[in-house]
Amino acid sequence: MRHIGIEEELFVVDARGRLVPRAEEVLAAHLERDPEHPLDHELFLQQVEVKTGAQDDPDALREDLVARRGDAIDSARSLGLELAAVPVDVLGGEDPVVTPYPRYTRIVERYGELARTTMVCGMHVHVEVDPDDAIPVIDALRPWTPLLAALASNSPFTNGRDTRVASWRGHLRDTWPSAGVVEPFRDREAYRLLVEHAIASGAAIDEHMVYLDARIATRYPTVEVRVADVCTDADDALLVAELARALVATIVTERTEPGEWRIDVLRDAAWRARRDALDATLLDPLSGMFVPAAQALDSLLRTVAVALKDAGTADRVESGVHRLLTYGTGAVRQRAVAGDPPDLTAVMTDLVRRTDPRPA
Repeated sequence: MRHIGIEEELFVVDARGRLVPRAEEVLAAHLERDPEHPLDHELFLQQVEVKTGAQDDPDALREDLVARRGDAIDSARSLGLELAAVPVDVLGGEDPVVTPYPRYTRIVERYGELARTTMVCGMHVHVEVDPDDAIPVIDALRPWTPLLAALASNSPFTNGRDTRVASWRGHLRDTWPSAGVVEPFRDREAYRLLVEHAIASGAAIDEHMVYLDARIATRYPTVEVRVADVCTDADDALLVAELARALVATIVTERTEPGEWRIDVLRDAAWRARRDALDATLLDPLSGMFVPAAQALDSLLRTVAVALKDAGTADRVESGVHRLLTYGTGAVRQRAVAGDPPDLTAVMTDLVRRTDPRPA
């Protein structure tokens, strides 16, 4: 079993569901309560980051995620605040406040409005790999990541409006010049050159700003899959994480080739996943065609069936995919709660409640 870990970016909100720039206070309160599991800063003071440990057991990963989220929420509540696992600012009205660290200040100074308009919260899944396997994994993941993004879609509203897409965060993330899908690398030298060119061109200030759909982690022996919206429901986060692990295991075991994918087709696939999630067609990497979402996800499940069986997660992953196909993604849930005309305060109330994964 490969170790995996989850990083989640969460918004700090007040009792009305409005974003507030009080991350420093939440981090300090949390450090006092739980010094063994500190929270991390993000680009803006309206955000904090929660991390699980590296886990090889699916049940241990669930327990870790629930504990880390719960402890972070308790720290915020000790200040009269809440945390919300939502990818974008639903209600709007609050300007981003940059975290006063030199690197973050430099990012905002260099990229200006691009940085300020991309105050978003994602979920990043780290999957353990041997160094020699990292590039083949990143290359072969390219047609599959839109399916993971579709399952995690959770950002239909922003700044008081319906964006008409399922993942507005995905759209905003891809506005960065160093983000998104790329051509296959084939070897580490090509990957190194991409990083160097991104920095030399100004598209990134350092390697941490190379926001590829999947990249080599700088601090861990992992491939980091970065396409997912932060998921309000912990079950959705765990589903995406287990599918990411299964895809990596399958690629390594079967020595999957990257395929002859045109970059424009992969970009179209990512756009389609952001636009409609599971409510229309998605790219099926086995047929190379855009097919109903259920058919594309069936191809995914068939592709990783052996890896899921080996991990003991086949039943839970299949039931999780069926649940989302039946009841909808986080984006569908938000629209259902909003009603017509939309009540986005009700949406934020529901998001805050569901962010806490512990039994009521």
